[in-house]
Amino acid sequence: MLSRLFRTVLTPTFGLLISALLVSAATTATHDAKAMSTNSFKKPTIEELKKKLDPLQFQVTQQCGTEPPFRNAYWNNKKPGIYVDVISGEPLFSSLDKFDSGSGWPSFTQPISKTEVIEKSDVTHGMARTEVRSKQGESHLGHVFEDGPQPTGLRYCINSASLKFVPVENMEKEGYGKYLDPFIKAGQIKATAAPEKTGATSSSTKETATLAGGCFWGMEEIIRKIPGVLESSVGYTGGQTKNPTYKEICTGRTGHAEAIQIVFDPQTISYDEILGYFFRMHDPTTLNRQHNDAGTQYRSAIYYHSDEQKKTAEAVKEKVNKSGKWKKPIVTEITAATEYYSAEDYHQDYLQKNPGGYNCHYLR
Repeated sequence: MLSRLFRTVLTPTFGLLISALLVSAATTATHDAKAMSTNSFKKPTIEELKKKLDPLQFQVTQQCGTEPPFRNAYWNNKKPGIYVDVISGEPLFSSLDKFDSGSGWPSFTQPISKTEVIEKSDVTHGMARTEVRSKQGESHLGHVFEDGPQPTGLRYCINSASLKFVPVENMEKEGYGKYLDPFIKAGQIKATAAPEKTGATSSSTKETATLAGGCFWGMEEIIRKIPGVLESSVGYTGGQTKNPTYKEICTGRTGHAEAIQIVFDPQTISYDEILGYFFRMHDPTTLNRQHNDAGTQYRSAIYYHSDEQKKTAEAVKEKVNKSGKWKKPIVTEITAATEYYSAEDYHQDYLQKNPGGYNCHYLR
């Protein structure tokens, strides 16, 4: 009987009206959901944040805390991508604007959008500073100083604990596709290829170089600051012992050299330019010695990873030899790369962790 009643009442005109109303309601709901997801973030309660964040993230973002320098997630991150608010996900900073300030915290010359960060006066701790907060999440991020590089002259000193890093290859699928254009223009991702298969993670946009030239602390401190260098580590190579330790290396019996291995973007800096820095940062004419460091582990060597790298190394060595820059012949050996073993953690970024530590390297 109920079905007969509906068939009687639901005339064609009335049915069309109901259909129109349902379509309109669905469209409005979809639009409202989209607007809410992109424009109207609601900050969680303190109780919810305590569950969502780890203790350090909560202290930094909610209590204006500061994480330790050099012992945080992103201070030395050189991968391409964007940094978003750990709470709200709103885009804040780009790797394209990131630089090494030597402070031990992630540093940027500018935010992705000036309107998406809030700057406030901060007179705590007996200093007059400018605090930086995210607009929607209201997270404490760090501070901005006027001692940064040009063109902005600014240094946004930001806590890693306030941020989440989104690699360029994941930006599209995580909803940040509209921010990819600058990375495309910078040649770090192809416009026509799927993001997860391109960008700086592709072997075609990365190259590895392995070099030895005395104490690896000083070498890394110079090389890590060169534009186009994406990653760096110090370690041991060219020997026979597997998984050698620093103490074993120091005996000179393992055959290894203290070395630095870097990953660089050949579209930004070429291999021969890398070698140009290499021949300037140490004395390539002294056999098994750099300043006070003596032994085969301190030899000068280029470990090539391809025939092309070998040809380039030989050409650059000959060019430097003929330049007259060095009064004695260059003794740098050029040999095929073998197993590279990363050095102990305390050796990595040593001079960043220990400013003023031992260093015998400089650019000549």
